[in-house]
Amino acid sequence: MESRKAGLGSIDEYIAAFPEDIQKILQGLRATIKAAAPDAEEKISYQIPTFALMGNLVHFAAYKKHIGFYPTSSGIRAFKQELAAYELSKGTVRFPIGKPLPLKLIGKIVKFRVVENLKNAEIRSRKRK
Repeated sequence: MESRKAGLGSIDEYIAAFPEDIQKILQGLRATIKAAAPDAEEKISYQIPTFALMGNLVHFAAYKKHIGFYPTSSGIRAFKQELAAYELSKGTVRFPIGKPLPLKLIGKIVKFRVVENLKNAEIRSRKRK
């Protein structure tokens, strides 16, 4: 089920490549991210859906048995206890297909990443002056 076809130009195209049940999951995830980061740009990066605001915020992808959510290692560290029920690695959370996504938690993580990216952009800006 993994769809990493070269040439995908949009998140819409990425989502459309999956069966309808997975499309619904991905659309819900996308809507949650958009609500938490309304100023973020949608794009395809690393051949997967990405939201960016002063740098990449989060990525997501669908696989045969899980939805991958990539909030960077800082996003994982900040919410490690709340994510304890899921399979984690340094910058990845794997949400099993067949169980509801924790959309409230995902929204909190995205908001955390927005603040973090804006803070980092401000620091970079000050260093340039």
